[in-house]
Amino acid sequence: TISDYFQTYQFENLFAKRNTPVAHAVGFWDYHSFITAAAQYQPHGFGTTGGKLQSMKELAAFLGHVGSKTSCGYGVATGGPLAWGLCYNKEMSPSKLYCDDYYKYTYPCTPGVSYHGRGALPIYWNYNYGETGDALKVDLLNHPEYIENNATLAFQAAIWRWMTPVKKHQPSAHDVFVGNWKPTKNDTLAKRVLGFGATMNVLYGDQVCGQGDVDAMNNIISHYLYYLDLMGVGREEAGHHEVLTCEEQKPFTVPPSSASSSSS
Repeated sequence: TISDYFQTYQFENLFAKRNTPVAHAVGFWDYHSFITAAAQYQPHGFGTTGGKLQSMKELAAFLGHVGSKTSCGYGVATGGPLAWGLCYNKEMSPSKLYCDDYYKYTYPCTPGVSYHGRGALPIYWNYNYGETGDALKVDLLNHPEYIENNATLAFQAAIWRWMTPVKKHQPSAHDVFVGNWKPTKNDTLAKRVLGFGATMNVLYGDQVCGQGDVDAMNNIISHYLYYLDLMGVGREEAGHHEVLTCEEQKPFTVPPSSASSSSS
């Protein structure tokens, strides 16, 4: 199990600054919540696929995404910018309600409810709260605030997202990382290969990938490498550039028909 190779002190090392007074979710995130959430997905291979090294790498990869998306370490932060993961559990000053009426029949917005970012891999928009809630059997469509009130639920939602394809006929982030996914000829032509880079492609598509050497991508990679070092695996285990990045990968979000015609 994950707790065999990932203990409380390692969680504390990775998220060292999360409870400092300037952080925005002091006292919220903890090791126990993570392990409780992870236990539900371990039977499905989360952090338990392959040998110990592969399992630790997957954990560093998942937490690298989490750390980069919940960080408040912007350059000037003490301890360096990578020590500030899990600083947030929600978007602090949302500019809108993130209600998409296109989904009014499947995931109708609850009047007065805001679907701004919350969680460890922040959830945005009514349809994402609805889909996640369906999967976890929790009424997140009416009560998205449950995510910011319960760290175990927040981690569960993030691990579910990691383990589940975002769209049909696509792999999950877990699958492209541990090797369950077999790239097709089209994938190879689109430079999509197994590894950490492809996890960014699955989760963020063209927001991060296929844009060249951009900060949004490098920030996620930096957290992953930093966590590999802190966990005692070492960043040299991350693989070569093509595996680690997605700077040349065409996004999974592009339909196959248009992928070949778009210039890169």
